[in-house]
Amino acid sequence: MLKYKIDILEELKTKGYTTYKLRKDKVIGEAQIQKIRTGEIASKETLNTICKLLHCQPGDILEYIEDANK
Repeated sequence: MLKYKIDILEELKTKGYTTYKLRKDKVIGEAQIQKIRTGEIASKETLNTICKLLHCQPGDILEYIEDANK
């Protein structure tokens, strides 16, 4: 299972990207912001945008955790 290593929205906020600004400037849509809030993995396009804004690689924000139930 993929999981976020960091609080994406908090990191974006430290770079000056509040959720209001992200929506207003149409950088990331509300549906994708809600997915991030609930811990769901965002779309590939949104992950590309996040990596661009945070100047990082996907491995810096995502990790794979093996499902203990399987």
